[in-house]
Amino acid sequence: ILYKQPSVLNGRKDVITVTPWLAPVVWEETFDKTLIDAIYKMQNITVATTVFALGKYVQFLKDFLESAERHYLQGYRVHYYIFTDQPEAVPMVTLGANRNLTTLKIPGSSRWQEITLRRMEKLEKLIDTQMINEVDYIFSLDVDTKFYGHWGAETLGDIVAVIHPGYYSTPRDEFPYERRPESQAYIPQGMGDYYYGGAVIGGLVEEVHKLAKTCRTQLDVDKANSIEAAWQEESHLNKYFLYNKPSKILSPEYLWQDFKSKTDDIKIIRFSQVIKNYAEVRPNP
Repeated sequence: ILYKQPSVLNGRKDVITVTPWLAPVVWEETFDKTLIDAIYKMQNITVATTVFALGKYVQFLKDFLESAERHYLQGYRVHYYIFTDQPEAVPMVTLGANRNLTTLKIPGSSRWQEITLRRMEKLEKLIDTQMINEVDYIFSLDVDTKFYGHWGAETLGDIVAVIHPGYYSTPRDEFPYERRPESQAYIPQGMGDYYYGGAVIGGLVEEVHKLAKTCRTQLDVDKANSIEAAWQEESHLNKYFLYNKPSKILSPEYLWQDFKSKTDDIKIIRFSQVIKNYAEVRPNP
């Protein structure tokens, strides 16, 4: 295997590439694809990928899947699990070798907030019933997104978070954490590391199961107390990562927003939330 000699002196100096708890932050020019593939392809891994496409959000599935088949974990075994209330609307997309798709019917909802609140529960149950002995890693990705560049095995880790593109240069006291002590997602002022996006959750299947179960339990407690966290599951996700630090963090290259201009530190956009009219696609304001 031929690859460029690693350096301990030269590298990205415009961004942070390791956290204070020594977790890598993945940016362009911080990894060698050839070397990463040589390591992970020997392990013969399977990566599950869950997507929730409910109501009018099913319209984003075609672009999501077609772009994934061009850029997402190419050369690896991938099994897509599509949660939807409209199985008949799941598009016929040609999948590559060792790529499979399973459609799982679930009820819709008249509130988009309720849909996000239920994702941890559905993820936990799917791992319990189908995945725990069948896959190695799992990513849960938002459907209203599109792949624009390479997303490979450099993203794999024990438990993986992504830095939200809207807050990666924002002081933590301005993060949209849940600030009410009554909520299980509460994070007080002066605490917090980064603001993580709920559109990307990943890691070893057993670690993601632990995350989903913890967040689901906290969501149940909040519901019993008639509290809904500021950003539903994303608020609980941020609380989880405050006390259970991610072992790897993906830079905003792995979760951008189409309406945002590319900044100097973003050398490549790999995965991005598409522009949409929320009033048209969401079932409620």
